[in-house]
Amino acid sequence: MTDWQARYEAGDTPWEKGKPAPPLVELMERWAPERNWEDVLVPGCGFGHDVRAIAATGVRVTGLDLSASAIEGARRFSPVGKETYLQADLFDRSWWPAEGFGGWWEHTCFCAIDPADRPRYAEAAAALIRPGGWLCGVFFLTPNDPGEEDEGPPFNTSIEEIEALLSPCFERMDSWIPQHVFPGREGREWLAIYRRLKV
Repeated sequence: MTDWQARYEAGDTPWEKGKPAPPLVELMERWAPERNWEDVLVPGCGFGHDVRAIAATGVRVTGLDLSASAIEGARRFSPVGKETYLQADLFDRSWWPAEGFGGWWEHTCFCAIDPADRPRYAEAAAALIRPGGWLCGVFFLTPNDPGEEDEGPPFNTSIEEIEALLSPCFERMDSWIPQHVFPGREGREWLAIYRRLKV
């Protein structure tokens, strides 16, 4: 299991790019007219660049991270809207709000957790997103080159795996290969919009 706090303390944070994920910006430009997010959870938020990009649209956003240093770093930035930050484990139900969330933005969480925990991720998303709410994310499908061992994090995944995990409680509404990505991720990411089924 990765010690995320130790990595932040050591400055070993290659995922920290200093700005929102380009696919998030692309999503908001392309999908904004149809979006009805009231409040959004961003698991694995790091220093909160994606949190603030969403909060700048007027939406309430909760950034969540395991690392105290990540949350401290996020809180050093001036607020841009209705964003808050919480240090907690995504899988620890003790912090889960009874009312849940209307949306969920995935960027760095799914690829970072142990692949054995991915069913727990899907269960948490189904429990925390209200029926009719949205799970939107950019999934890092192939962080490792062909033939390279998938030692992660980040860990490889596939569209088929994501679909199998989410389909019991979510319906995919749209998906595409993002055109705007961080350097080195060209063609390796997949952006998807899922809606929580009313089951």
